[in-house]
Amino acid sequence: MTSVLIYTTRWCPFCQRALQLLDSKGVSYTNVDVDDDPSQRQIMIERAGRRTVPQIFIGDTHVGGCDDLYALEREGRLDAMLNMDAKQ
Repeated sequence: MTSVLIYTTRWCPFCQRALQLLDSKGVSYTNVDVDDDPSQRQIMIERAGRRTVPQIFIGDTHVGGCDDLYALEREGRLDAMLNMDAKQ
């Protein structure tokens, strides 16, 4: 399974929705809470080019936020991304 990294805050409902979708799929992910760590927030902004949370990365691919994650699910593309061969 491809690695998943998600930048979140504790109070964000969109973060919770994104985490719920990943949990429902049994996906292991690294959750980086940017509330308490300004350096991680800065890394997120530099990597994603966005200031809002959540910001989701599957492997090296920046997926975007919660709506983008759910769009991939609706389009049937999320499972393929999560199971991508690491060499691709």
